[in-house]
Amino acid sequence: MFEKVTEITTSAFTSYMDNASGADAIVVCLSESELRQGGLLGQPQLDAALQRLSAKGIFTGALGELEALPTHGLLPYAYVLVAGLGPAISRDTLRAAAVYAARKALALRLERLALKLPSGIDSRSAVTGLTEGLLLGTYRIAAYRKNEPARAELRRAVLLTEAAADAALLEQAIATAQAVAEGTNYARDLTNLPANKLVPASLAEEAAKLARHYGFASEVLDEHEIAARGMGGLTAVGGGSANPPRLITLQYKGDPDSADVLGLVGKGVTFDTGGISMKDPDGMEEMISDMGGAATILGALHIVGQLKPKINLVVVIPAAENMTSGSAYRPGDVVTLLSGHTVEVLNTDAEGRIILAEGVTYAKQLGANRLIDVATLTGAILISFADVATGAITNDDLFLKPLLDAAAQAGEKVWQMPNYPEYRAMLKSHVADVRNSTGTNRWAGAITAGLFIGFFAEETPWIHLDTGGTAWLWSEKGTEPKGGTGVIVRTLAAYLCGNSIYE
Repeated sequence: MFEKVTEITTSAFTSYMDNASGADAIVVCLSESELRQGGLLGQPQLDAALQRLSAKGIFTGALGELEALPTHGLLPYAYVLVAGLGPAISRDTLRAAAVYAARKALALRLERLALKLPSGIDSRSAVTGLTEGLLLGTYRIAAYRKNEPARAELRRAVLLTEAAADAALLEQAIATAQAVAEGTNYARDLTNLPANKLVPASLAEEAAKLARHYGFASEVLDEHEIAARGMGGLTAVGGGSANPPRLITLQYKGDPDSADVLGLVGKGVTFDTGGISMKDPDGMEEMISDMGGAATILGALHIVGQLKPKINLVVVIPAAENMTSGSAYRPGDVVTLLSGHTVEVLNTDAEGRIILAEGVTYAKQLGANRLIDVATLTGAILISFADVATGAITNDDLFLKPLLDAAAQAGEKVWQMPNYPEYRAMLKSHVADVRNSTGTNRWAGAITAGLFIGFFAEETPWIHLDTGGTAWLWSEKGTEPKGGTGVIVRTLAAYLCGNSIYE
């Protein structure tokens, strides 16, 4: 999963008649206002064809529009791919345009693209957006057919710049953007693995492989050590499966002189039937994505391993299958977690928060003094935000603000949910320290689920990100692919690596 497929470089642009890169097509990105100008494609007949499409309302320059114009030998490319940017040029709109261009290139089985950097935006931002978009747009889910036909691949892309552009600066921007896109696609690959190909033990093996690749310290606790450490919640959630749980940790020390350690905790439920509180079988196949939080964290680590930011990280991934059997935990059980706190189980389908509570406590024991957890935690988040935004909740608004800024820089939508004492009171139990569900009252389900984890964060600054609506899509939506999306990888990359990614 670490290999690079598409080579991306820069080259000075002289004219449309120059195709030194041997590209099969050239991509031209245009805003709505630019479309009203003339001489856009460097050849009168092609300009006239574009204006006819514009006059008919077929191509208006709106974001998401893309037209493939055959050149018929008028230019040294088979096609000009004209991509709309909407009202304004930005890194985000260029990223989106490049996604659509990459998809069209694959559909036309084009292996080499040239992309002309537009005016009106600094070259570094343009290169970053276009590089990310190209690599994200080429993503496809792995197939397991007996006679799978050979897939088209985008082998090479050349970003055409002005002659005065700083080539070294742009090459660095390309390398950084490649790392971010590859980390996102890595998370997508993990999320899309079928549950018979990714169980807790194999997720642990993949994490260990990543650790070896980048030189991270790592540790995996098996079910016996998990029980011996007193992680009764993780033991309970994984107890119904023939594939026992694992507790995965990785550590990165990019700033050994600092005592500051950020803990990243990712939900690693490799399949979720709901346990005794069984889910509706319709659509249950989506539950291969219930380890999307773990995939996000590992995708972010993929980027950290390449960019090496000056930060210390401890990563904890509690991994389990939530199955139903004679050994499965039950509604009404009371389990004791690593923290020593007891949990009244009202719903065995509220399992993710239980194992994340274990992960949060373990991260603190390993020295984390700030915490971020990522999880496909609730269906309730869909009621609030549909599949558009990721929900965030925190016990420290000052801690959350830079993460929200990072999300805006990365072009990902994250929205803060409230943390009021009335919501925390809804988790009070008569028989335990806390209950894992509000029972028959399903109000504020995404908020109370997050605050259950916050109970175990205690006074440690903590952020919870609920990707239950955004980590997986049933069909392609805009720039996001069907299946695993790798959501929040870019946000975490921007947060962890700072201005080295988006300046």
